[in-house]
Amino acid sequence: MRSYLLDEISPADIRKIHSFLKKNAVSSRLDQIFLVGIPPDLLNSTQLEHTDCRPHFFSVELGNDWVRLELFVRGQKKINCACHGYCTAQQRDYVFNFAHQMIKRLGITT
Repeated sequence: MRSYLLDEISPADIRKIHSFLKKNAVSSRLDQIFLVGIPPDLLNSTQLEHTDCRPHFFSVELGNDWVRLELFVRGQKKINCACHGYCTAQQRDYVFNFAHQMIKRLGITT
């Protein structure tokens, strides 16, 4: 799986990130995994056609001293679908910007 990894993060900063994600993402069944929506204007043509698969999102996973953002977009309602796939360039930029803005907003040093 392709992903964007931020590591060597202090426990205090991981707690800040966890709190931020609780407020700004959708919690999953697993406490350390969150779902972040991809804006509709960034969906590719297949994702736009698959209205029944919406919302589309990328996953964020927290570890003890790291955060991993998946560079894979999937729909929330189906496990396997043709609209799931690796990020387009614009979606990838959105994931990177989400990570950078979160770090900047929380004052985290990486």
